[in-house]
Amino acid sequence: MKSFVCTLQSGRVVFGAGSVAELPRELELLGARHALVLSTPGHAGLAGRVASLLGDRAAGTFSRAAMHVPVAIAHEARAASTQAAADCLIAIGGGSTTGLAKAIALDSGAPIIAIPTTYAGSEMTPIFGLTEAGEKRTGRDPRVLPRTVIYDPELTLTLPIALSVTSGLNAMAHAAEGLYARDANPITALMAEEGLRALANALPAIHRAPRDIEARSQALHGAWLCGMVLGNAGMALHHKLCHLLGGSFNLPHSETHAVVLPHAIAYNAPSIPDALAQMARALGRPDPAAAFYDLARTHGAPYSLRALGLAESDIDRAAQLAVANPYWNPRPIAHDGIRALLRSAWEGKRPA
Repeated sequence: MKSFVCTLQSGRVVFGAGSVAELPRELELLGARHALVLSTPGHAGLAGRVASLLGDRAAGTFSRAAMHVPVAIAHEARAASTQAAADCLIAIGGGSTTGLAKAIALDSGAPIIAIPTTYAGSEMTPIFGLTEAGEKRTGRDPRVLPRTVIYDPELTLTLPIALSVTSGLNAMAHAAEGLYARDANPITALMAEEGLRALANALPAIHRAPRDIEARSQALHGAWLCGMVLGNAGMALHHKLCHLLGGSFNLPHSETHAVVLPHAIAYNAPSIPDALAQMARALGRPDPAAAFYDLARTHGAPYSLRALGLAESDIDRAAQLAVANPYWNPRPIAHDGIRALLRSAWEGKRPA
């Protein structure tokens, strides 16, 4: 076995159906007195119900979280947190809301309690992202890692099937890239394989029966593991492309991950034989790139960048932006190869 260094970062996890009821206890364990509840506009009602669980410990709600965490909204949320004298942030929803909580915590240092309702995995990472002037800036800071995560599968029962699949593929991308990360190690590899296996089994089951609580639980379990991989191993081409397409072209987050993943894996395939073998074992398919594509297409998720709104004329600009700032990847980043990758993803071709 090769030598490695492993420093796992993780908060407290409360897992199980109905576990959102444990929120008041978790707030007390943190020693917090006034928690601001964050959500997107679509989850404003759920944010209100969460705030009602806290009684006079709720400092109010802020329900304007948005995709890719625009800097302007982050400033508004920080001001709202200060005005409410909040000493804790509760993020209820998906990656957009967790990302907003991180933007506030980066400035205030307030602890975060995350209550995911999707499979994004952001709640398990110290990674933050902010978008300004068409550019998404990401970074790592231990202050933004949620202190407590409450995984309640009952809160995911109404997650639409298409979003369940794209969100799950988003999580799977964390695990897939974690397997060939520069700082990968046997511990993150174990989490990655099990996370991929859990989601590969759960997503078809959810597609068949959206209110299957066992399948929803398995999906959250997989998302937790995949998020742990993202939080503890570096990423490469896939995540760089998705950040670029989201920040510069305003493409939807999880849907972009679902579309790009098969093509990024196919691009890197010649340089990652061991990681491909691990993915194939977890997915139960010999060709992981094709397996990811089929999982999206046969279960109602988008499979082309054209369907997400990327103009054909944007392909060249996206390729230029992708190679403008060099970053580590197991296969060298070349303009023609990245352009071909983006072209295939735009057309929605199944990877060979």
